[in-house]
Amino acid sequence: MISPIIKVIIPAYNEAGSIGKVVSEIPGIVHEIIVVNNGSTDETPSIAHKAGATVLYQPKKGYGYACLKGLDYLEDLPEKTDIVVFLDGDYSDYPEDLLLLIEPILNKQADFVVGARVKKLREKHSMTPQQVFGNWLATTLMKLFFKAHFTDLGPFRAIQYKTLKSFAMTDKTYGWTIEMQLKALRNKVSYTEIPVRYKKRIGVSKVSGTVKGTIFAATKILGWIFKHSLSK
Repeated sequence: MISPIIKVIIPAYNEAGSIGKVVSEIPGIVHEIIVVNNGSTDETPSIAHKAGATVLYQPKKGYGYACLKGLDYLEDLPEKTDIVVFLDGDYSDYPEDLLLLIEPILNKQADFVVGARVKKLREKHSMTPQQVFGNWLATTLMKLFFKAHFTDLGPFRAIQYKTLKSFAMTDKTYGWTIEMQLKALRNKVSYTEIPVRYKKRIGVSKVSGTVKGTIFAATKILGWIFKHSLSK
C-alpha cells in the first residue's frame, strides 16, 4: 500500500481534560483526525477543533453511535480512505503507538489489528478488575466458540476501510468493539494483535467507572458472542 490515506476516529464525551493531548500526539502520517462529540457538555469540541481535529456532532449517546457517525462522514468524502484507526479520547493509550498498529496492514500481514493492553505494558490500576475479567471472559468465549486468538477487546485498533465497510456495523453502544472482532472472525478476515502501552485515563470512565455502565457493557458483549455462536 503506497501512501495510504489514514483517518482516525475518536468518540468523545466530556473529555475536555484529555482530548487536546490525544489529538496533538497523533503521528503526522494521519491525514485527518475526526473527533465525534457525543453530547459533551464541556469544552471537548472546541478544544478538539483548536488542536486540529475535524469535529462532528452526534447527540445520541453511545460509543457505537459516535463511531457510526464517523464512518458516515468518511463515506461522504470525495477521497477514498484506506485505513481507519479508532482511538479513545481519554489519553489512556499512547497515540504514537498508532504507527505500530498500522504496520501489519501496510506490510499486508493483516487487514485488522487490535492493540492489546498486555499486563506488562499497563500502568498499575489503569484497568479496573471488572475490565480485566470482562476481557478475559469475552476472549475465552471467542476462543471456545470460534477458535479465535484475541486476548483483548482494546478500543485502540486499525482496520482496512474496505474491510470495515463489508462488516456493515450496527451496534450503537458498548458492543461496537466485540461486534467488529466477531465479524472479522465470521468473514475470515486476517487479523493480529499488537501489544500496546496503556496508562490511567484522565477523568472517570463512562463504562467501567459506573455500575450501570459495567453491567450494560457486559450484557452487550456477551449478547453479541452468544448471538454469533448460535448462528454459526
